[in-house]
Order: sequence, then C-alpha cells, then structure tokens
Amino acid sequence: MKFRLVARVLALLSSMISIFMLWPLSWAIMDGSTDAKAFVMSIAVGFMVALLLYGWGKRGNFQDLGIREAFAVVTLSWVTASIIGALPYFFHGTAPTFTDAFFEAMSGFTTTGASILTNIEAQPRGILFWRDLTHWLGGMGIIVLSLAILPFVGVGGMELYKAEVPGPIPEKMTPRIQQTALLLWGVYVFLSALQTVLLLFGGMDLFDSLTHTFGTMATGGFSPKNTSVAHYNSAYIDWVITIFMFLAGCNFALHYHFLKGKWNAWWKDGEFRVYFFISLGCTVAITALLLIKDIYSNVFDALRYAAFQVVSIITTTGFVTADYELWPVFTQLLLLILMFIGGCAGSTGGGIKNLRIMVLVRHAYAELFRLLHPKAIVHTKVAGRTISKEIVGSITAFFLLYIGIFTLASLVMTALGLDIVSAISSVAATLGNIGPGLALVGPTKNYALIPNIGKWVLSFCMLLGRLELYTVLILFVPATWKR
Repeated sequence: MKFRLVARVLALLSSMISIFMLWPLSWAIMDGSTDAKAFVMSIAVGFMVALLLYGWGKRGNFQDLGIREAFAVVTLSWVTASIIGALPYFFHGTAPTFTDAFFEAMSGFTTTGASILTNIEAQPRGILFWRDLTHWLGGMGIIVLSLAILPFVGVGGMELYKAEVPGPIPEKMTPRIQQTALLLWGVYVFLSALQTVLLLFGGMDLFDSLTHTFGTMATGGFSPKNTSVAHYNSAYIDWVITIFMFLAGCNFALHYHFLKGKWNAWWKDGEFRVYFFISLGCTVAITALLLIKDIYSNVFDALRYAAFQVVSIITTTGFVTADYELWPVFTQLLLLILMFIGGCAGSTGGGIKNLRIMVLVRHAYAELFRLLHPKAIVHTKVAGRTISKEIVGSITAFFLLYIGIFTLASLVMTALGLDIVSAISSVAATLGNIGPGLALVGPTKNYALIPNIGKWVLSFCMLLGRLELYTVLILFVPATWKR
C-alpha cells in the first residue's frame, strides 16, 4: 500500500470539501447569524488537515495508483469528508458531541438522511444549507466529482470510479473516465436546476427550493423543516418531488441517453422496467388499502401520499409527507421491504439495487431449471444479456454480506437496549441509506436517543451502504495493506 499517495489524494479532497463550505458561509454572512464563525473555523481546520496530508504525501505519484490504493482512497475520502463536514455542527453547537456531529455529517454525505436534530428549524440557514449540500456532493459521489474537476485523473481513474459508483457493473459512457464523470455531473446539475425552478413556481423560496432539490436529487432526505415536505401541504410540491425522486433512483446513464435523443432509453432498459413496475404496484396496493381503511377520503389524496412514500422509500430518499406508522401494518411491512430493494444501479439511490435482485431471481430460476434438465447448459440472463458466473458469484456474495451485516448490526442495536422494531429498522434505514425507519426512529422522530456506540455502528452502516460493502470491507483484509 502506497500510503503517501493515499495521503496526497486525501489532501486534495480535504481542500475541495473546505472550499465548498464557502457556499453555506455566504448564507451565514448574509443572515448575520452565529454560524459564520463556525464555518470560518471549519474551513481553516480543513485546509490545515489538507496541508498536513499534502506534506506527508507530496512525493506520491498519481500514476502509481493501483486497485488497493483506489479502495483506500475512496473509503478514507468519505471518512475524511465526514470528519471535516462535522466541524460546522460541532463548532456551532448544533450537535452536542462530536459523535453527533460526525453522525449528521456521515448521514449527509452518504445521502442517508438520518438526523440527530430535534428542532431543525431552530438552526441557522448556513448550517441547514451545509446539511443539504453534503447530500448533493455525496449523491453523485465525492470521487466522481473529483475525477471531473481535479488533476489526478488518468492512470488509476477507472479503479477509483469502480470503487465508488453504485451497482455491480459500473457503466463507462465514454472512453475517457474524466469525460464520463463530467457527463454524469452535467446530467445531475441539469436535473437539479430544473427541479429548483419547478419548486420556485410552487411557492418555495430560493433557499427551500435549493435545499429540497439537494435532498431529492441525491436521494438524501434532509429537509430544513421539522415536518419535512409535509410542512408545505401542497399537492404540486409533493408531485414535483415524487417525480424527481423517481428520476434520481434511475440509472443516470439512461437520463444522458434520453437527453441525447434516445427517447426509448428508459423503457428499453430491463432494470428500469422492474423498478417502474415495483414502484407502481406498491403505490396501487397502498392506495387501495388506505382507501379501504378510510385513512383518506378520496382517491387523489390516497394516491398522492402513497406514491410519495413509496418512491421516497424505494429510492432511499427518506422525505415524508405523512406519518406512515399510522397506516395499516401491511403498508409498513411493504415499505420495509422496499428499503432493502432500493433504486437502480448507477443512480444516487441506496439499497441492494434492482439489478442485483433481478440477477438473483434469474439465477434461482436457472438453478431450478437445471434440476429438471441436468444435461442442459443454462445461463443466467437479464434483459437479454448473459451474466457471467463471476458477476453472479459477486452479487450472491454481496447479498449474503448485506444480510449478514444487517443481522449482526441489528443484534448489536438490541444489545444496546433498542426494541426489536427500532433496532431492525434503524439498521435497514442506515445500511440502505434511507433515513427514517420505524418506532424509535420513525418518520416523525430522529436518532438523537440512540446511544453513542449505536451512532458509530449506524454511521459505519451508512458508509458500508453508500460504498456497497466491498470497497469498505476489503480494507479489513490483511493482504490489502501488504506491499
């Protein structure tokens, strides 16, 4: 492991995170609020960390970046970003302890949306803007952003890209990885700008439009309002955010192809169709049940709230417009299942991903067919493409690891005193980068009452979920650190 090279890359990333703090600092200065000092101190500390890392790693050569260094850089960059990103919360007093500040920052960058804040609206706008900006930076990926704007692209760039981009088969849209990163961020910025404008038309001010857009496009879920999107009680705003959450849960390569004139790009994609029909089917089922149980009096309200919550959960955004714990138990269980499924590969959503679910189901069917026809040569096919045994094996291992980590972390949370529903849903919500769960961490509650050890466990779950297990877990293999 070339530690100096890792340190040099982390120095550049630390500088980049510190520079982005100038944006919320401008809100704080404009408001004349007390968080301005916290941002100035955080920026200063961030640059000091960058200088120390650069001093140690300045002799590192970017051309020596290999697969082991790529895994270390990606994992440690998210940890470093969360440490620096926690400073404004800590210096300002938004979070009472550094544990809480780190939890909030990790939740932001990993687009989880789990919060320790009990009174969000009491915080100054600079802090609230930074909170949602961490979503937006983490949504498309810190490393993907770095590949687009920092000078260490080239040799090793693809290793960094593969280590961070969600999905079993990262799609490289152009021969040059820097161009791919720029195109992804271009689509991301375009959709963000479009949603911001539409929310402005809905009556939101610029601050609320930007922060909710950041939370939507990153599928993060932080809102500057205590009651989340429910605060506005607007059907127009609900549907705009529902549509853009759904788009954020799609593979961004499909958006690029659609914008290039391939109008059938979405529907031709097998994973998109599965994602669409799961979302539609769950929305229809919950709408019908809400009407049958007389939760809502008319079909338009039932459809609006059901669609919003289904899309919010399957895309792992975590915005809420209703307290779904008051809905029938069946709907709560259905939403819990959607937490595991998640969005599409190549999206900003978390979870296991629809593509992996498709491969696992097709592989199971292929094995059943093989039992009936022992001599037949059976391949696992998804959307007309044969999936290699290596990829099937990788996805199967991922699924087993995901369930294993979920089980182990849930046991730890119960050992810390949480009831079983709170323990299971808190792990599912953080490992899937969703945010709100059930019971103690339900849609109208937060994570403030979780013990400190539990917050570190859940922070680790957020990191594992965002980087899709392997990138983090490989650092615990001793061979990774040997020369």
